[in-house]
Amino acid sequence: MDPRLKVIDEDAVIRPAFNENVTPPWNQVFKIVFYPDRIYHAQYLNATRSPRYQYNVLEVRGRADFIVLKCEVYLDGKFLCNALRIEYRAGRLAEQTRERGRLLGDEVLAWVEISHADPALQGGLKRYLKMFFDRYVNAYQVEIWETLEPPPTVSHSFKVLDQMGLHKPITAIPGFKPALANIRGVNRVQLSFREPDLDRPLNYRIVDPGFDNDYAHSHQEPNKPAPNSGDNTIEDKNYVVSFQRGWIRDAREVTPVFYQNAMMEPTSADYFRGDPPTPGKFDGNKNVMGMRWIIQRELGGTIVYFHEVELPPGAVEGTHQHVGSEELYYFIEGEGLAYLGDGDDPAVDAQFPLVDPMPDIYGLGPKPCREIPVRPGITLFTKSGGIHGVRNPKRNAAPLKFVAFGYHSS
Repeated sequence: MDPRLKVIDEDAVIRPAFNENVTPPWNQVFKIVFYPDRIYHAQYLNATRSPRYQYNVLEVRGRADFIVLKCEVYLDGKFLCNALRIEYRAGRLAEQTRERGRLLGDEVLAWVEISHADPALQGGLKRYLKMFFDRYVNAYQVEIWETLEPPPTVSHSFKVLDQMGLHKPITAIPGFKPALANIRGVNRVQLSFREPDLDRPLNYRIVDPGFDNDYAHSHQEPNKPAPNSGDNTIEDKNYVVSFQRGWIRDAREVTPVFYQNAMMEPTSADYFRGDPPTPGKFDGNKNVMGMRWIIQRELGGTIVYFHEVELPPGAVEGTHQHVGSEELYYFIEGEGLAYLGDGDDPAVDAQFPLVDPMPDIYGLGPKPCREIPVRPGITLFTKSGGIHGVRNPKRNAAPLKFVAFGYHSS
């Protein structure tokens, strides 16, 4: 191979011009679209303590606190096997453990479920694995190799052998081997993390282990048209990462999930207490609004959802506050009113009136807020602690629509 080239994907070859393209100042902001240095160089994966091993990183997916890498492993320049690498920074698990009066040690457990495009490879692809803290990447990590057996007439490096085996940083799971043999067919991995059963080095049993399964996060599905139906909330027991590379979705083809008196206290003047709403109908007169949940669990990083909200004439999204998360609304149709907490935006305070009487903030009681007209093109953005809500006040108006992003602040 030309030494000036470095293959990092079956579809991509990095050439000298790559670095030239991202060097000009006007391109610096767009470096996010290129491979980050960790992936480009693959310096700190487990077997790289010996120069005999190289990794070819095929795919990377992640959420706020972890990443999953699909890799090929090469020994002495020849393909050895496929592998999955998991890295976990344990922010949520550290909180759970401290609440129980302990600190995390050098090991945690990961529950791993693998889904594969081949229907014949669905059974038995789940189990607990040990993960080990690695100061080089400042995270817990484990690599699941397709095989630990070297080729005939070849031996593994002694620098790497001590990492290999059952409950080691480089491990092999016999039940996972058929799926890893066709690693490009691995299309989804579900994960959760917990403390181990034994506290080391004292070896006493942990009876109430800390557990991180995506903050017990749930997602929404339009299973029932009745507003506030519990059947529309699906409890997820694990984080999920999808290896699908792209999606096209038409929001008009997404069935909405309906909510009555969303984010609203019964003490609010806008709270509807009359006849039950008609299932499957936007009805502002009964304060029923709809949300089209366009993308949820597929999102990476700290993003929780991207959805389209529709408020029919007369409907109100209750004024509420996020703590530890941020939300962005972008209005696309109709006209209405938005509410922002007094003091949240000095420019708003100087221009728009206080709401009288003060609105009830969901779960917090009355708080002073400002009232701002909204129309297509207006963006409402609130940081952690910000207060916001939306109203479509005219009974004969068009629906008020906006798209919303919600995500954890860190």
